[in-house]
Amino acid sequence: MREIRDLDTVELILEAQGVLDAIRGPERVVDAGTLRALQQSGNYAVGFFDGGRMVGASVAFFGEPSTRSMHSHITALLPEFRGRGWGRELKEHQRQWALSRGVGNVTWTFDPLVARNAHFFLTVLGARVTGYAVNQYGIFGGGDAGDESDRLDVKWALADIAKTLAPEQVVETLAIPRDVEQMRAEAPDEAHEWRMTLRREMAVLTNRGLSIAGFDIDRGYLFVETQTS
Repeated sequence: MREIRDLDTVELILEAQGVLDAIRGPERVVDAGTLRALQQSGNYAVGFFDGGRMVGASVAFFGEPSTRSMHSHITALLPEFRGRGWGRELKEHQRQWALSRGVGNVTWTFDPLVARNAHFFLTVLGARVTGYAVNQYGIFGGGDAGDESDRLDVKWALADIAKTLAPEQVVETLAIPRDVEQMRAEAPDEAHEWRMTLRREMAVLTNRGLSIAGFDIDRGYLFVETQTS
């Protein structure tokens, strides 16, 4: 039996820190004290359980009051529990939690080289890219394996439904590796070259007045003409 539970005790907070440390390695994403403070002040802090065992955790906090938004800091599952359909279930839980508190948008960042995340966030959920940040968190271990930490900023409008782009809307595509995480382990120099290439090509396309409007697992990022008001 799997369930999502609030991290409402010290014991659960410490367990969640241990799970996140196991996933992200020596570069700690959030410590137990900060996690406890976020939870006690009314922010989103949950654990994912499978058969009574915590196998992941998610932390989000409220943004500026006028934006009616929440920023999702981290959502992570132990590797052996990925690919089981949890992602949509977890995001739906976060969505319902946010809507019940008057939040209309959830923002987060992700590594634009990780294809599985790009597909899930942009195609499945329908989140919208709002910006590209170069080396946003500096160089660290964990998910970026010592490489520079470029990120795409996204916003998920919780009332919207994911839409499929019409073929004629797509004016450019930008491919990325199928599995950059494996590449980082086996060929880190090649993965770094992909980082630099993607950073450069993103800038070129953006400067042409194009913007990311979706992702295709075979073609990569889908660019359309930027809409101006």
